[in-house]
Amino acid sequence: MNSKIVYLILTAALILPASALQAQSATPDAPSVASAPSSTVATGTGAKFGTINVEAAIYASNEGQRDFEALNKKLEPKQTELKGRNDEIDSLKKQLSAQGDKLNDTARGTLVKEIDVKQKSFDRDMQDAREDFQNQQQEIAQRILQKMGPMIVKFASESGYGLIVDTSSPWPQGPVLWNNPSVDITKAVVDAYNVQSGVPAPPKPVGGAPTRPAGTTHPAGTTTKPPATKPSTTP
Repeated sequence: MNSKIVYLILTAALILPASALQAQSATPDAPSVASAPSSTVATGTGAKFGTINVEAAIYASNEGQRDFEALNKKLEPKQTELKGRNDEIDSLKKQLSAQGDKLNDTARGTLVKEIDVKQKSFDRDMQDAREDFQNQQQEIAQRILQKMGPMIVKFASESGYGLIVDTSSPWPQGPVLWNNPSVDITKAVVDAYNVQSGVPAPPKPVGGAPTRPAGTTHPAGTTTKPPATKPSTTP
């Protein structure tokens, strides 16, 4: 088996999502990413067939949860700033709606111009913040994948698998219509990767609820999906 070729296939299969994911004791669930093609990620000489959700594995790993949570905290000040500006614009729009017909032409024109200027400035900064957030998300995912990719290939080969398919994208975007959970190796790979990385499990919230993997909100505070940009295929 040519491990380099297999690794390139694996890397090309990943499209980083930003949907909310749960790191559970069972096989992690993956988000739906309409533009993410599902691809064969490993081939070997064995007879077994298996599947893996590469996206979920990255987010469910201890390293992924730690680093995406750190990214969220890093961007909290910008998120707070943007939310405050958005609230201010909404307040001005409500003022215009409620008092617009009572204002003289000059006052109304001034208010309309103020709203327009603030809205355009907010939209530009919002787009910049979103792109920065998405780029940093993808950098984290790329870094983890560069270490996890060879492990997946090694795990599949040593475990006697002849084919491993990435199920990150649901059918019909991906080729897998259905698969039995018993052939999914996502959790096994996550467990092995956690041992290899040495990163401890993140603390659970009070009450024992599962830790929600980070990287699920952009600086405006609402969920978003990054553009379909594939990570570098350099091993």
